[in-house]
Amino acid sequence: MLTDKIALVTGAGRGIGRAVAKMLASQGAYVYLNYHGSEAAAQEAVAEILKSGGKAEAVQCDVSDFKACGEMIQMIIQKSGRLDILVNNAGITRDGLLMKMSEEDYDKVLDINLKGTFHTIRHASRYLLKQRSGRIINITSVSGVLGNAGQANYSASKAGVIGLTKSAARELASRGICVNAVAPGYVKTDMTDALPDQVKEQMLSQIPLGRAAKPEEIAGVVLFLASEQSAYMTGQVLCVDGGMAM
Repeated sequence: MLTDKIALVTGAGRGIGRAVAKMLASQGAYVYLNYHGSEAAAQEAVAEILKSGGKAEAVQCDVSDFKACGEMIQMIIQKSGRLDILVNNAGITRDGLLMKMSEEDYDKVLDINLKGTFHTIRHASRYLLKQRSGRIINITSVSGVLGNAGQANYSASKAGVIGLTKSAARELASRGICVNAVAPGYVKTDMTDALPDQVKEQMLSQIPLGRAAKPEEIAGVVLFLASEQSAYMTGQVLCVDGGMAM
């Protein structure tokens, strides 16, 4: 399905990013797994892909660093000759009530979740425009659609990703580049496993399907958006949330 395609997945060391990288590689793409500090996790994911017959390598970059993102994209173009699929998954949380949230925690989340997405799109778009083809898939969140108490910074960053997705889709569509977003709900990952049981139970109570998603279920939707089956879709936000945002 994705034979000979070149893909970059940010924040690919664990969770949704890791599942996405493995999914794309299983369909024939050569996948660059971006990581910031978790090199061991990224290399482990690469090893799993190689063991299963896929093609991948890890690449270090702090997506909140504009210049570093440019260097990462340029390296991929120089090495592989093109970039077909960009999946912006890198993200963090610094949860807290709005009235107690520090400016540092607010800024850090937006720098990585929102500005990081802008940085990679900004640098990759020049090459995609020349190719007159490409897929950009941004991982937002149901929190960016509904808002979430205790996550003003995270919700703002993910709502921003939705706006960025729609603007980029309008700007790039004439060159055959599709830009879409996936909005997961409660997904069972290392990040959510660390949440207090009370918070987990509250989140589950809001899900009509009554369970958390598996990372692979999010990755399957990303694969669809990366494939030719979604060639007539752009500027869309697909909620993969068990019905939370109905």
